[in-house]
Amino acid sequence: MNSNWMIYGAYGYTGELISRLAVERGMQPILAGRNEARTQELAESLGLSWRSFSLEDNEDIKAGLANCKLVLHCAGPFSATSAPMLSACLEVGAHYLDITGEIDVFAAAHKHHEQARKKDIVILPGAGFDVVPTDCLAATLVQKLPSATHLTLAFEAGGGPSTGTAKSAIEGMGKGGRIRKDGKLTTVPLAWKTRQIPFVEGERLGMTIPWGDVFTSYISTGIPNVEVFLSVPPAAVKRMRGMRKFKWLLGLDPVQSFLKSRIENKVSGPDTTLRGNTQARVWGEVRSSDGRSVSGQVNAPNGYTLTADAALGISAYLMEHHPEGGFYTPSLLMGADYVTSLQGVEMKIADIISNE
Repeated sequence: MNSNWMIYGAYGYTGELISRLAVERGMQPILAGRNEARTQELAESLGLSWRSFSLEDNEDIKAGLANCKLVLHCAGPFSATSAPMLSACLEVGAHYLDITGEIDVFAAAHKHHEQARKKDIVILPGAGFDVVPTDCLAATLVQKLPSATHLTLAFEAGGGPSTGTAKSAIEGMGKGGRIRKDGKLTTVPLAWKTRQIPFVEGERLGMTIPWGDVFTSYISTGIPNVEVFLSVPPAAVKRMRGMRKFKWLLGLDPVQSFLKSRIENKVSGPDTTLRGNTQARVWGEVRSSDGRSVSGQVNAPNGYTLTADAALGISAYLMEHHPEGGFYTPSLLMGADYVTSLQGVEMKIADIISNE
């Protein structure tokens, strides 16, 4: 692939995974980031070109994106970095991808749908583990039961978070939980609901979390009621519910800064061995008002491994094809079966059950 596309935030945990995999696949992205020394060091070690610029000035970003057809944005937390990068992409006419899992980032990006359509560029946040497997599973389930009115998704991901993911989780705690009810995003308490998740490998306790599909699945499927669960031990549910009384405190900037600084010192992300030895599972179910339901499960490699594979696949597609511009989810752009094209991924869908 020609070097007219960019990975921004290339030296971060996930950005570096993606950059290295890109080279293995014979791709030649431009590597970019805020830190000049770290960007140069990684790029030169991989034999790639590089650029360094911050996201503080729009003119600097546009200059940094010169001659780029696509940007794969990997520098989080995306609540702070998505808007300036997306704005510059819209101005210079570059497709925008990122690997966010933050609901508010999806919602903000979706507001630019018409502008992107007129500019004939694609906006696709969530090009990785959040939300490729969950989005594709939801779309597949709805294909089997088009009259579905309720969607439940749940996942189990081993290996632990990267620094960026952990920081995003800290931000999320200050905003509370989120579900979609009757088509509207609705704030609920942290760990609002628990249930047993019937993974094929055995049931797991799950608690509701504000996963990106609370926003994106409605765009993909039109299902107006969505809840997303994370498999956790009982102690985690207890801790999360105990933090409800401190929601106001967790949202304060000084507290956020303190917690994020601790994450930078203690969280680095899973190493190669741990990624290779851990997997991700996604379970989903849709239900219709007449009592019918259908469920399915996706088994996949570690979430960071899948993110690199999925994001590069979408990037390659956009460099080779010319879809109509606008806001997309992974399943809308790549098809509901896209996730099964990724290495080590399988999806199994059960038969429709009637509960009448």
